[in-house]
Amino acid sequence: MCQFLLGHGNTMTSQALLLSRMAPLGMLLVLLMASCFTFCLSHQNLEFALTNPEKSSSKETERKQTTAEEELDPAVLEVFHPTHEWQALQPGQAVPAGSHVRLNLQTGTREVKLHDEDKLQNKLKGSKKGRRLDINTNTYTSQDLKGALAKLKEGAATGHAEKDKARQAEVKRLFRPIEELKKDFEELNVVIETDMQIMVRLINKFNSSSSSLEEKIAALFDLEYYVHQMDNAQDLLSFGGLQVVIHGLNSTEPLVKEYAAFVLGAAFSSNPKVQVEAIEGGALQKLLVVLATEQPLTVKKKALFALCSLLRHFPYAQQQFLKLGGLQILRSLVRAEGTEVLAVRVVTLLYDLATEKMFAEEEAELTQETPSEKLQQYRQVHLLPGLREQGWCEITARLLALPEHDAREKVLQTLGALLATCRDHYRQDPQLRRALASLQAEYQALAALELQDGEAEGYFRELLGSVNSLLAELR
Repeated sequence: MCQFLLGHGNTMTSQALLLSRMAPLGMLLVLLMASCFTFCLSHQNLEFALTNPEKSSSKETERKQTTAEEELDPAVLEVFHPTHEWQALQPGQAVPAGSHVRLNLQTGTREVKLHDEDKLQNKLKGSKKGRRLDINTNTYTSQDLKGALAKLKEGAATGHAEKDKARQAEVKRLFRPIEELKKDFEELNVVIETDMQIMVRLINKFNSSSSSLEEKIAALFDLEYYVHQMDNAQDLLSFGGLQVVIHGLNSTEPLVKEYAAFVLGAAFSSNPKVQVEAIEGGALQKLLVVLATEQPLTVKKKALFALCSLLRHFPYAQQQFLKLGGLQILRSLVRAEGTEVLAVRVVTLLYDLATEKMFAEEEAELTQETPSEKLQQYRQVHLLPGLREQGWCEITARLLALPEHDAREKVLQTLGALLATCRDHYRQDPQLRRALASLQAEYQALAALELQDGEAEGYFRELLGSVNSLLAELR
């Protein structure tokens, strides 16, 4: 319609140009008609306009939405699959809903990753007690969160306290107080005794004149079991029980002497307080008397056991032992027939006493401290000169003839400890050289057998090393 009107308008204009050559009256009429036509064109209906602004804007919006939908269509664009780490998002890539997108201000690129909440939920799926906790940080302040955390800790502490109370209640249910047990046992005619009460009863049984020999021996046998404990042995002093047992060494019954010495040896062992009380109570003198007189071998074994327990790590007792002629008594004990077992124990005791003093001196030299009272006491123990004077150099050498390897080991150790004192005597003793040479040949063969069995550091190899060391010192 618009094109038709414009075409018609062009025709009228041409006619006006033709009439312009006509008369002036006709010219005026033509101009009037052209003005009316122009006025009509300027006031025609909007539906005949070339464009409609509202319809044009609506079509443009629909075109943009269509274009956006086409851009977001995953069939058209490449879909980016984010992970829990930040990754750069390329132009034209689409991301799944719920992804976390940010703009990296340093590089100007967009980055995307999965929400940490998804990772947390995946972890909580494997936990039976895991629950998601959503906190709106815009709603809760830091003080609110601190208060909630404090309440959480208080709840945990309360839970622990409740568990402790429950455990204590369970223990109380399973175990009853000693007083209640005593009452129950009294009703059953059963008496509960402490170790102290038992030892008092045993001492009274042993010391009673109305007790038979069997009852006294049984009392000493049971008492030895209790005094192995250091506290019990010290408790024995508190009611005079130790002195009663020491007096038992004077008994005319060999069994009483044997078991009394047995109890004393157990009580003396590594218990300085009891050792001191024993020295003051005359135990050392009584033990030496038992060893010096005619007694059964079993009695002397137990007496020697008690003597060794009393002397070890007690330099004051060692001084008294030397003053009372202890080395002479032991020499007579070793030379008696049928006392080879006692001889090995005596040699072991002498080795222990010699090395104790040596270690104490070495420790003092290393620390360079002021000599302690114990070290000063050790320095007053002149054991090695006494051994040389009493003929222990020869006695120890003759003990190499013992057939047991364990006994030979103890003798070899003692020979090494006495080497500084007895070196001249050993060099002038051809019998000792022959004995060492014989042992060397024997242990070389036994060590070779050990080596064949895959034992590079066997027992006989160690004995062979001790023999070789002594032979080298005596050259």
